Amino acid sequence: MSVSTAVSAPSVCAPLPVLGRDVTVPLVTGGEVSYAALDYAASAPALQRVWDDVAAYAPYYGSVHRGAGYLSQLSTDLFENARKTVAEFLDCRPDDQLVFTRSTTDSLNLLARALPADCQVFVFETEHHASLLPWQDARVTYLNAPRTPRQAVATLERALADRDPYGPALVCVTGASNVTGELWPVRELAAAAHAHGARIVLDAAQLAPHHPVSVRDLDVDWVAFSGHKLYAPFGSGVLAGRADWLQAAEPYLAGGGASRRVTRREDGGVAVEWHESAARHEAGSPNVIGAYSIASACKALTEAGFDTLVAREQHLIEKVRAGLAEVPEVRILSLFGDDAPRVGVISFVVDGWNSSHFAAALSAEYGIGVRDGLFCAHPLVRTLLGSDPQTQGECGAPEAAPGEKSLNAIRVSFGAGTPDEHVERFVNAVKELVRDGAKWNYRTEDGRCVPAV
Repeated sequence: MSVSTAVSAPSVCAPLPVLGRDVTVPLVTGGEVSYAALDYAASAPALQRVWDDVAAYAPYYGSVHRGAGYLSQLSTDLFENARKTVAEFLDCRPDDQLVFTRSTTDSLNLLARALPADCQVFVFETEHHASLLPWQDARVTYLNAPRTPRQAVATLERALADRDPYGPALVCVTGASNVTGELWPVRELAAAAHAHGARIVLDAAQLAPHHPVSVRDLDVDWVAFSGHKLYAPFGSGVLAGRADWLQAAEPYLAGGGASRRVTRREDGGVAVEWHESAARHEAGSPNVIGAYSIASACKALTEAGFDTLVAREQHLIEKVRAGLAEVPEVRILSLFGDDAPRVGVISFVVDGWNSSHFAAALSAEYGIGVRDGLFCAHPLVRTLLGSDPQTQGECGAPEAAPGEKSLNAIRVSFGAGTPDEHVERFVNAVKELVRDGAKWNYRTEDGRCVPAV
């Protein structure tokens, strides 16, 4: 994948303003501190620009499509212009179709419902569950985790060479791992897929917030992503790409909006003519605010300039990785090695610590929000840990080796809205916890580690 990983000076730009940047949280040790949101890979904070745009539109909200009133017509124009804006952001082809969904998960389940009969699907075990699990009604081949980008391409080529050459096939691949942050060779995988008569869908949930995504340049057939990872709230997502499979499939949801005409049949039933446009898979009243917020985020990121955003994020990545490298007890998880290009997502384990305990202490004692667990990518994390944990251990059990009887790993993630101070506080907190231990007692409650009262 041709993406810039050049490092610029730390002062290359200020973080983009996001909601929550002034929120303070209490510490169990006393006092308050500004909250360091370092869980962008799960949900990024909304850009202030997005929130302001939505607030300006909110008084004019109306039901989209088919409404005669002024506000309905305004909302319809807003919704359809949002579709055009997002298509431009993704550099879609003229004949591509862009469907607004609820999330990446929803987008890929929609595509799974649209697969032609007897379609073969090829997916690496390294995928997020959103792109690993929707294909179970198809003929699925799960590919083992590669250890280099070149091995990923070779593994896919071998699997495709062995497939039935006459039936339809689909490859599903991530653009950037939600566990390691590593970039995948999407363009090369797309070339391999097309050389063997297969199509490819890109899970860009972790890629689109950090790097430009061009459907044409990467030569993918579809791309899916979520608004809530792209600094846009309100639970909306996107599936964009080839129209033919989508137009041939039964609607993802049956209902108003998806139907062009409904008539009674002589046998007492109803006959339905479905739309062939994106509306075919957007039944019901669409989430116009969600779609508009995604379009607003796309504009904001484009105007900020991805070259600038990538350079600043690379500075933060190097700061975190260098800090963690100074702690011998910390092991960073990686598929492709230290030199692999990556986005601001880093997972690690700490010798002698239960991951839930460590994450709880970061939150309760330092006001830092990270994530712990298997990150909805269970096969990948277990592969990286070299273990197959079946049960979670008690909070803070020092005898539990990483990946065994524990919640497995800790993930820190950041992006365009992250100030330097947050990653600096995180690195210092890791060093203090490993050196001095937690200052507070913790207990297990509903499978999670929480401060003892």
